Amino acid sequence: MNKYETRIIDQIRQEMRGLVDQKKAQELQRFFKTGKGEYAEGDKFLGVMVPQTRLLVKKYWREIYLIEAQELLKSEFHEERLLALLILVKKFEKGDGELRKEIFNLYLNNTRHINNWDLVDLSAPRIAGFYLEDKDRDILYKLAKSKNLWERRIAMTATAWFINKGEAKTALAIAEILINDEHDLIHKAAGWMLREVGKKCGQEVEEEFLRKYCQTMPRVMLRYAIERFDEKKRRYYLGK
Repeated sequence: MNKYETRIIDQIRQEMRGLVDQKKAQELQRFFKTGKGEYAEGDKFLGVMVPQTRLLVKKYWREIYLIEAQELLKSEFHEERLLALLILVKKFEKGDGELRKEIFNLYLNNTRHINNWDLVDLSAPRIAGFYLEDKDRDILYKLAKSKNLWERRIAMTATAWFINKGEAKTALAIAEILINDEHDLIHKAAGWMLREVGKKCGQEVEEEFLRKYCQTMPRVMLRYAIERFDEKKRRYYLGK
């Protein structure tokens, strides 16, 4: 890495340190469950807000190299990882096929650093989902069976891209794999995607899945899935 490259990433970090808010950092650490035994145990925050991070994305996404974005993605600080992912999303959207392939592979090779629900939800549909729209999706089924919580959530939320295109098949298949998952964050993600299926692909498509699984799926997943239903129908499925 030459001096110019190093200067860019150092400049980004310097600007982020100028936005540090210790009080906000403590609030975020509580909100994102970073305590002992919680899902994001040990994660560290600077207290930089998302709108501030997005301004840095707008300023630097063209200049920064992928190797630098990957370095940011490996940061101990949550906001730097978020910044890296939002930069990768922007580069992916503006890039050609070769660059998109490179970003997709970088993304999959660094899932251990995409380790909170906001990081997953802001990136999985727009990188993994987007890239796999016209390709084999076996990798999503593999991720859905991973022991890693965040890889399972990536698999589920990536399907938002397909759902927005009016396609429910992959989302329903991933939700079926995750129907007995033990983690609340997977229940919420699957329920959310099922709700989106009903919204974008037709309520009957969603209900066909619910009629099969409503009696066995986690309660949280069901509640998220039926959130847009009328009161009578919600009571019907909750009663089941």
